Amino acid sequence: MRADRLIQALLLLQGRQQITAAQLAEELEVSVPTARRDLEALSMAGVPIYPTRGRGGGWRLVGGARTDLTGLTEGEVTSLLIGLAQSATAEPERIAAVRKLVSAAPAPFRESAQRIADATVRDAPWGDVSDAGEAQTVAELQKAIARNRCVDLEYAGSRGPSSVTLVPLVVGSRGARWYVLGAPPVAESGRADLERLRTYRVDRIRAIELGRPSDGIPSGFDAREEWARMVDRVEGLRGTVQATIRVEPWAVRALCDRFGAQARLLDTAPDAEGRSTVTVGAHRTDALAEQLAGWTAAIEVIAPQEVRTALRELGERIAAAYSDPVDEGLRPG
Repeated sequence: MRADRLIQALLLLQGRQQITAAQLAEELEVSVPTARRDLEALSMAGVPIYPTRGRGGGWRLVGGARTDLTGLTEGEVTSLLIGLAQSATAEPERIAAVRKLVSAAPAPFRESAQRIADATVRDAPWGDVSDAGEAQTVAELQKAIARNRCVDLEYAGSRGPSSVTLVPLVVGSRGARWYVLGAPPVAESGRADLERLRTYRVDRIRAIELGRPSDGIPSGFDAREEWARMVDRVEGLRGTVQATIRVEPWAVRALCDRFGAQARLLDTAPDAEGRSTVTVGAHRTDALAEQLAGWTAAIEVIAPQEVRTALRELGERIAAAYSDPVDEGLRPG
């Protein structure tokens, strides 16, 4: 993971007078061109490192070797931690890298760095695919958390656009889709009103600005516990319609991964053809049929009849849409 490598490269630099791309490549077990690109990426991100040319040259931190990351500004520490916190899932290597960066950050910045680490959650997928532009909005939310600031949002909700002011408390993802858990500030104090805690989809945030100071994350607020509670609530809404299906042996794991918490492998013996029985859920019958349509070569819906009917009707619409031959004049030359 590149974010992990950048942190490791920075920690190596702060402990040595200088390092060459070849030495860094050996330490990180990557190619020399990859190591060189990582060093250049650190420099372009504003980290105070510079190359020296010629025999005996290499890369150095401005001011020489350090025992901590005192050569970095608060913005630079925040930017590095945001990139790392947004990357991949909660793998042990990423968690270790976050801890190293927080502990190595200069003391005045350590508290804000810890806030970002505590308030960012990477979670299992719900199957949505996000726009790459979400990363910048997520970064702005993480900066607000680090600085104990409210945010002013232009939000395109299901009931139309609105202006929202809130204290961001948790930034998390399910797969590629990002969400923010936040609450409006109590008048005057800036304290988050936890009775009005809500979940917002980051891809629906059309504009974001840092607002007035807040009291930050309330004492005793557990980001991961609140995130888990939100996930359970949403999963409950998503699973109001369930279907029982038989699944070919080779597709069981892939299907269960795709449906996540909405799939449950029943504790029954495989049928005569080796197929397993699984229940899957969604928030509506038509939505469940659309999700299952792509698995028709690997599954058979046993019940309920409503889902079977929805699948048949979906197939009829697809067949009707593609029943006529394509106009030859529209074919590419």
